Amino acid sequence: MLTLDRIYQAAHTLKNVVRNTNLIPSPNIAPDCTLYLKTENLQITGSFKVRGAYFKMSRLTDQEKAMGVIACSAGNHAQGVALAAERLGIKATIFIPSVAPLSKIEATKRMGAQIEIIDGVYDDAYDAAVDFQQKSGGVFIHPFDDIDVISGQGTIGLEILDQVTDFEAVIVPIGGGGLISGVAFAIKKLHPSCKVYGVQAAGAGSMYSSFKDKQRQSLTGVSTFADGIAVKSPGVHTYELCEQYVDEIITVSDDEIATAILTLMEQQKLVTEGAGAVAVAAVMFDKLPIKGQKVCAIVSGGNIDVNILSRVINRGLLTTGRLSELRIEMLDKPGQLNEVAAIIASLGANVIKVMHNPGGENTDITSCSLHISMETKNKSHFAEIKQAMQAAGYSIVEDLI
Repeated sequence: MLTLDRIYQAAHTLKNVVRNTNLIPSPNIAPDCTLYLKTENLQITGSFKVRGAYFKMSRLTDQEKAMGVIACSAGNHAQGVALAAERLGIKATIFIPSVAPLSKIEATKRMGAQIEIIDGVYDDAYDAAVDFQQKSGGVFIHPFDDIDVISGQGTIGLEILDQVTDFEAVIVPIGGGGLISGVAFAIKKLHPSCKVYGVQAAGAGSMYSSFKDKQRQSLTGVSTFADGIAVKSPGVHTYELCEQYVDEIITVSDDEIATAILTLMEQQKLVTEGAGAVAVAAVMFDKLPIKGQKVCAIVSGGNIDVNILSRVINRGLLTTGRLSELRIEMLDKPGQLNEVAAIIASLGANVIKVMHNPGGENTDITSCSLHISMETKNKSHFAEIKQAMQAAGYSIVEDLI
């Protein structure tokens, strides 16, 4: 059974193992509320997961430690288990889905764990890990549906209330539910009036659907770049704890997550992964009733694969209207490009790419089209440029904002 005593015990065990991560004010991200960020992306291993993994493994008997541990993970839990195993002298075999970023896989290998890559998503790795555990007799370290793991994650709730005592809402990312279960339990026991909200990626909303329909459900598939929360099924324990202690669960799109990652980089100089940014995305896109409140958003991890970071930044720029694309049809004669560029420049935008295409089969022989990529301030700025183009007599074929 989950108790405050067990969470306090976890905090004592972890005192010299994990960082008490900073809680930093972030006024520019959400001007309608007083927002603080709990920066678990700056935790050792780059994620909160080490808390639960280490506390669980610290409680194993000598006989259990001798048998070794088995885990499955998209990367962050894997690193937590690997670090705990290294510190505690335990052999670890970790099953990782093929969709996990290479950076997370390599970081886990460097800590000495044995890695098994499984084709598919988290749940496929889970099935393989359970099968191996039954054959080997090792101890399975569940990434979220375990009371000791949940207790370790709950230490974040204790730290939040130690750092700021009067939060009105705490917003927590959800994959399988281990983090929010521990945090919600701690918050509600110590500060019952504080709301606890959960956030999932829209393409992996298993806990969202379960919470909404008041019945634990499994998805047939997941689709999100936020690999750390791409879970088909919530845990048994975590679903029950969410049902009891969580006030509301919502979802955010991948575009909204990408925008949050970009905003955290620009405004707070924080690198976050998709799973780590969902709570901030919920605040930025007004998904929760927190206007005028003092709010904490947990930034749960920062292990984003650098190979997709540029794509995420580009998507964030497109979503916010700071990268805009326009295709204009016009007569192909000297001076046209100069006039178009002058209109854009006069309105304060920056042209970064121009493609000239001669008239096609169904257009005038003397016509052409320009495909223009621009750096703009926001969507309103782009709309102003379009209006100016039309006022100058240019025909807009397509806008690709």
